Amino acid sequence: MSRASIERRLLDVSERVKQTNTEIAVAAEQLGFLDDAAEDARLRAIVAETPMEVATANEAQRHADALRSQRDVLERRLLALRAEQDELLDRMTAEPAPR
Repeated sequence: MSRASIERRLLDVSERVKQTNTEIAVAAEQLGFLDDAAEDARLRAIVAETPMEVATANEAQRHADALRSQRDVLERRLLALRAEQDELLDRMTAEPAPR
């Protein structure tokens, strides 16, 4: 792989790392909100002891769990991107510099 090709891929991976970091930050913020909402719903269900409140609490928890799973996927993607970035950097340092 040529040095120019490695540099292009590094730029692409770098942009994807930035985008994934942004997506993780958004997901983390939303997850904080959903976790709070799920906890509030759970407490209301305990106090009210009605099937409707229990169903609402379960639904809120499912939403939080789904977002948590999405965040975990994003974090795994970020790890893979960083590994790819490291590999490209290793390749670049192994390639002789153009003269």
